[in-house]
Amino acid sequence: MSKTPSRRRAPHRPPRKSDDPWVDLRRLTAARIGLKRAGASLATGPLLEFQLAHARARDAVHAPLDAPGLIADLGGLGVPVLDIASAAADRQHYLMRPDLGRRLAAGAEAVLAPHAGGHDLVFVVSDGLSARAVQAHARPVLAGVLPELRAEGWRIAPLIVVRHGRVAIGDAIGMALGASCAAILIGERPGLTAPDSMGAYLTWQPHRQTTDADRNCISNIRPEGIGYADAAFKLAHLLRAMRARRLSGVALKDDSDRLLIERRSRRKSDPR
Repeated sequence: MSKTPSRRRAPHRPPRKSDDPWVDLRRLTAARIGLKRAGASLATGPLLEFQLAHARARDAVHAPLDAPGLIADLGGLGVPVLDIASAAADRQHYLMRPDLGRRLAAGAEAVLAPHAGGHDLVFVVSDGLSARAVQAHARPVLAGVLPELRAEGWRIAPLIVVRHGRVAIGDAIGMALGASCAAILIGERPGLTAPDSMGAYLTWQPHRQTTDADRNCISNIRPEGIGYADAAFKLAHLLRAMRARRLSGVALKDDSDRLLIERRSRRKSDPR
């Protein structure tokens, strides 16, 4: 009777270390580094990924804001929400005429007027160059910062949703409502790794002559960048500093990163 030959197990071999020195570095960043090449050109895989990222960025710029959906999302925050537009009639005019995105539409001041007077702060939410960004990130950030400020006695104006707005439209809204501070959450210019990044621009005593040097900016608000909790912390800290020192922009140093690092260190040392 013949015996079935036993199978010999292959000797264990440790996993082979990649010959590509970029593998470990790619795990640490979304940036396109050490891309494979075919001769003088990119390999097919990285080229297709680049073209897809570029298409997503273009789509983000042209995508319209779902204003009713955003207003419904913001409606649960306990603050009235107003819907207005800039002087840009549509997306094409908005992209071709940046100046129109800085001005209020003809009927916007009439919407704001009944709510004017005595506000410490107005939050403005606008599509900017990425409606997708504010659609996804505005509510979580506001949900983190509004309760904290209201608990401190801040008089907060209605939330303002603006279609086709640029950063400076926050100045016009702040003036119309008589707010001491204006904070606009706006979709940033899409990049090849972030088509949905949101920025926050904060201004003390907004007026017609306000320049970019008079604003403080928190950029790259999204889960893969500055997370919602950290963005809310930075917003509240900057707003308190603006009100205490009665200024903003290059004259106001943003030390919130240091405070965030210290807060994380305390949490690690005291896990309760």
